[in-house]
Amino acid sequence: MGYQGQPPVVLPQCDLDDKETLVSEHKHKGKTCRQSAAVFNVVNSIIGSGVIDFSLVLLIKGGALSGTDTYQSLVSKTFGFPGYLLLSILQFFYPFIAMISYNIITGDTLSKVFQRIPGVDPENFFIGRHFIIVLSTVAFTLPLSLYRDVAKLGKISLTSTVLTTLILGIVMTRVISLGPHIPKTEDAWVFAKPSAIQAIGVMSFGDLFENYCRNDDLVTFGRFCYGVTVILTYPIECFVTREVIANVFFGGNLSSVFHIIVTVVIITAATLLSLLIDCLGIVLELSGVLCAAPLIFIIPSACYLKLSEEPRTHSDKIMSCVMIPIGAVVMVVGFVMAVTNPQDCTHGQEMFYCVPDNVSLTSISVSHFQLTTPFSVLNLSIFQ
Repeated sequence: MGYQGQPPVVLPQCDLDDKETLVSEHKHKGKTCRQSAAVFNVVNSIIGSGVIDFSLVLLIKGGALSGTDTYQSLVSKTFGFPGYLLLSILQFFYPFIAMISYNIITGDTLSKVFQRIPGVDPENFFIGRHFIIVLSTVAFTLPLSLYRDVAKLGKISLTSTVLTTLILGIVMTRVISLGPHIPKTEDAWVFAKPSAIQAIGVMSFGDLFENYCRNDDLVTFGRFCYGVTVILTYPIECFVTREVIANVFFGGNLSSVFHIIVTVVIITAATLLSLLIDCLGIVLELSGVLCAAPLIFIIPSACYLKLSEEPRTHSDKIMSCVMIPIGAVVMVVGFVMAVTNPQDCTHGQEMFYCVPDNVSLTSISVSHFQLTTPFSVLNLSIFQ
């Protein structure tokens, strides 16, 4: 075991430099990676997983109070080995489940892209989600995940960030061009429904392109960019899972052989599970309520409350006291609802307003939705 009082967290020199760059103006000589690479890695991981600002503030303050500089060492200093072990489990499963969800998204998204190639049979095995998941794993995510130094993923993360910006532009373009033509959804602006807690588990992920028709060429390009972005984000998550295992079982250091073995085992397990699971919703729900809630809401707040000597009326303490029960409610209620009331899996299902080309909306029952534009004006050529 790598824990002896405090976990021996051995970070690459570039990680130490990047961290110090973020918290101070002090500069060190002999940096082994450029700040820009670290920035793009951080942006890429945040886009992929999501970060709550206040929780990050609490972690920084907790680190300053405890004299630690990593999440693991902070929890170890505050709650000892049991806290360190619990955090390590959560830190492993959160990115590991994200890896599974990324595989599912890759298979579902790119299969729709390849189905749009003229002359390609939609039932072709080589454009099916299972083959795409295996191919993307062997050809891209596994080789990229074998890097030992996360700084080498800087250019990959830059590409992912650029593609994400492009995706945002495509979505905004379709908001402008299709917004006035999409029928209204009943209760679209209702703040919360019984499934609101389950939604917390999927807020950081999901596929916006499921809302668009498959015959939209611009959106098809957006889907391709989205699939590539997910593939390029995958190695960041794998790096985290591998580091957790290295810290807990190998004292923070993996030999070259064990580095390859651990990486292959992690990716193989994630790939097999993603091939067996067809529905993304349940994966994201469980990831959110069981891993994200304690990592974001509960643990940072608990560490700060135990370490801080500020009065109880201090704003940070009040917020921490609020976040802990919120996180606990999300965990318990979200898990119960995910198990007893799973969300319908709409894998591959077209939206109700997507009908064959050049078919007038007059052929669709008015009871399905409200139309605010005269029938004679609308034609599905707007989706081209």
